[in-house]
Amino acid sequence: MVTTTPSEPLLEYRQVEMSFGRSRVLAPVNLSIAAGEFIAIVGPSGCGKTTLVNLAAGLLRPTRGEVRFRDRAVSGPGPERAVVFQNYSLLPWLSVRENIALAVDQIFATESKNERAARIERVIEMVKLTPARDRRPAQLSGGMRQRVSLARTLAMEPEVLLLDEPLGALDALTRSNLQEEISALVRIGGKTVLLITNDVDEALLMADRVLTILPGPNGALLSEPFTVDIPHPRERTALNDHPVYRELRKRILSSLAAATRHRENSPSRKLVLPAIQPEDLTHVAPFERWFPGRGPRRPAEVHLEPTPPNR
Repeated sequence: MVTTTPSEPLLEYRQVEMSFGRSRVLAPVNLSIAAGEFIAIVGPSGCGKTTLVNLAAGLLRPTRGEVRFRDRAVSGPGPERAVVFQNYSLLPWLSVRENIALAVDQIFATESKNERAARIERVIEMVKLTPARDRRPAQLSGGMRQRVSLARTLAMEPEVLLLDEPLGALDALTRSNLQEEISALVRIGGKTVLLITNDVDEALLMADRVLTILPGPNGALLSEPFTVDIPHPRERTALNDHPVYRELRKRILSSLAAATRHRENSPSRKLVLPAIQPEDLTHVAPFERWFPGRGPRRPAEVHLEPTPPNR
C-alpha cells in the first residue's frame, strides 16, 4: 500500500476499497492529487482503472474508505468532476452544438441564452470543430467525436477532468494528435487531470506523475509514483531520446511485466465439476424415429412399446 502526498490535495482517495459481491477489485488505495496536477494511471485491462474513475466521479461508492474532493466526501456526481469516456457518449440525433448545449444548459441554467451560446461556440472553436458544428455524430470521424466529448466536458468548466481511456479506440495518428491537443488545452486552463490509460508512452507524454495499477491477491494496488521530470510542452520526437523518458519507460514496463508474471503464476481456485452421469443414448435412434424432433431422453423417460406381431 502506497501513500502519495503532494501539497494542498484537491482530490484524495483515503483507504479506498471496492468489492463487487465476493470479488474484491481494489485493495486499500491511498492517492492525493494536487490542484493543477496531471496524474496518469497505467495498467492492463481488468485491474480496476475505470473503477477508480467512477469512484472519483461519484458514480460508485467505495466499499470501505472514502474519496474526498476539497476535503469533503464525494457522495455523488457533480459538475466540478467531469468524465470524458472512451465511447464518446454522444446522442446520435443531436448535432455537435446541441450535444454540447445539453451540458451547458444544465450547468449554467441561470445565464442568458446568448451567454450560453457564446460558451458553446468558444469550446467548439477550442477543439477546432467550427466547420462541423451542425453535423451529427454519424457524420463525424472517431477523432472528431472524441473532440465533441472533450468540448462538452470543457464547457462545464470542471475543476477536475477524469479521462477514462478517451483515446483508446482511435487510430495511431489521430490518437497522437489528440494527445498533444488535450495536453495543451488542460495546461492552458490549469486543470487537474486524472488520466486512465494502458499506453505507457501516452502517460509519459502528458502526465506529471505516473502510477501503475497492479493486480494483487486481495485486489489491485497502486505502485510507487514515477515523477516525470521533463518540462512541458513535450515534443514526441525529442522525447524518445530523452534519458529521463527512457529510464522511466523501462522502469514502468518492468513493473507491469512483473505484475503480469505474478498474475499468470498465481494459483487459481480448484475447479470442481458437478457429479452428473452421462445419459444412456441406447434408445435414441428408435425414439427419434417414433417421436421426431423431441431429442434424446433419459432412460427413465423412455418407455418402449412392444412391437406388434406381423399379420
